[in-house]
Amino acid sequence: MYQKLLRPLLFILKPETVHHITIKILKVLFFLPFMDRILSCIYDVRDTRLQRKFLGMTFKNPVGLAAGFDKNAETIQEFRNFGFSFIEIGTVTPLAQPGNPKPRSFRLVKDQALINRMGFNNHGVNQAVKRIKNFGSGIIVGGNIGKNTETPNDKALDDYVAAFNQIYDHVDYVVINLSCPNIKNLNELQDKDHTIRILDRLTALRKEKLRRKPILLKISPDLTTEQLDDAIDIFYITGIDGIIATNTTITRENLNTPSEKVEEIGSGGLSGSPLKDKSTRVIRYIHQKSRGEIPIIGVGGIMSEQDALEKLDAGATLVQIYTGFIYNGPGFVKKINKEILRRSPG
Repeated sequence: MYQKLLRPLLFILKPETVHHITIKILKVLFFLPFMDRILSCIYDVRDTRLQRKFLGMTFKNPVGLAAGFDKNAETIQEFRNFGFSFIEIGTVTPLAQPGNPKPRSFRLVKDQALINRMGFNNHGVNQAVKRIKNFGSGIIVGGNIGKNTETPNDKALDDYVAAFNQIYDHVDYVVINLSCPNIKNLNELQDKDHTIRILDRLTALRKEKLRRKPILLKISPDLTTEQLDDAIDIFYITGIDGIIATNTTITRENLNTPSEKVEEIGSGGLSGSPLKDKSTRVIRYIHQKSRGEIPIIGVGGIMSEQDALEKLDAGATLVQIYTGFIYNGPGFVKKINKEILRRSPG
């Protein structure tokens, strides 16, 4: 129903417009009595064989919603009922910011892909924290943090410290985003020395907290082999807990969309099907090079159940979806979990 009827109607509108409409509809929908239970009965797959232990947490299944969809922690409650075992909110920054000028989100339907240059548009970390407090518990929540666009790189550490301190007590894990291609010069912070400096400070701050929570680094799919080796070194040097592989890509390889249209769209991070192999390559490399010691959340190009299984087989313990959810609809999480169960022994 979604792919044949609803998606064609939604895809008439601009991607960002659809996103805002979806958020508003979900908020209204959940005012109806028992709607949470109804959707949970339809989409939630409950089976202990799906449970995963990851960084001291128990996930009811391996599928989460990637950062970027619920930037401002507005719909945690709603998305919980679509079968996700965890939601990653953000990227949030210390101060609210509008992001890059519109239009800034584009569909490549022939490629089952999106290009976005949103630019960390969000209401600020304080607003996200208020909403998480109001939500309570019931699902694992991660907080993805970044720096404000106007903050120069030599002051970036201050932004990461501020966001980290604000969000730490209210989420189950924290993700450090140094790899988004849509923030000017942010990629410079992926340099090994810069990354170590930021992560060392944040892991030191964690020691002052009452409870130890996992810190993960989100990395780019465009890293060279040498840079991936640096990422592995960074994991061991800084004492972070895991890696999220990967963010969106700046490459435009092997697309079915006419090159003229792609050039007209311009810059931005590419997600969806064209990212699948690049992301899986990164996951497999890190898993093999670290002999399975580095915990990995796999994300990027999961457009089918098989794509999710491929990420898990490559070495990820958990996966996240974003573009695949947009193209496949609310039943996608259920399909992935059903396929995992079909392959599970017993």
